[in-house]
Amino acid sequence: MRRVLFLCTGNSARSQMAEALLKHLGGTEYEVRSAGTKPQTHVNPFAIEVLKERGVPTEGLYPKLVNDFVNQEFDLVVTVCDSARQVCPHFPNAKQMEHWSLEDPAAFEGAYDEILFTFRETLEDIEGKIRNRILN
Repeated sequence: MRRVLFLCTGNSARSQMAEALLKHLGGTEYEVRSAGTKPQTHVNPFAIEVLKERGVPTEGLYPKLVNDFVNQEFDLVVTVCDSARQVCPHFPNAKQMEHWSLEDPAAFEGAYDEILFTFRETLEDIEGKIRNRILN
């Protein structure tokens, strides 16, 4: 079983979508977690909505603090935002570190449908990276 950790600042959108999607696509071959350097109080509702649209389970998703995972062993640790990469703690037990520079869909301002579209685009980007870099 491969252990993967996705990191971002708030752990409310990108890293949560990545966690849920890899759990869904990778099944029992992967143990997946996500965390943030400054976790929010809840997962972004737009992230939940786009995951559910794709049939990806969202039960059990909640923001977590990165420090809770620093001394754990991971096959792969992925930062999904530039600010998290800059302040990411050292993971001495990670076999591999990777950075995916993803725009924050939660920072987009617009009408409901426009925000939803932005989250869908981000989820598609995450899925492409998961399929090409992790599941290949």
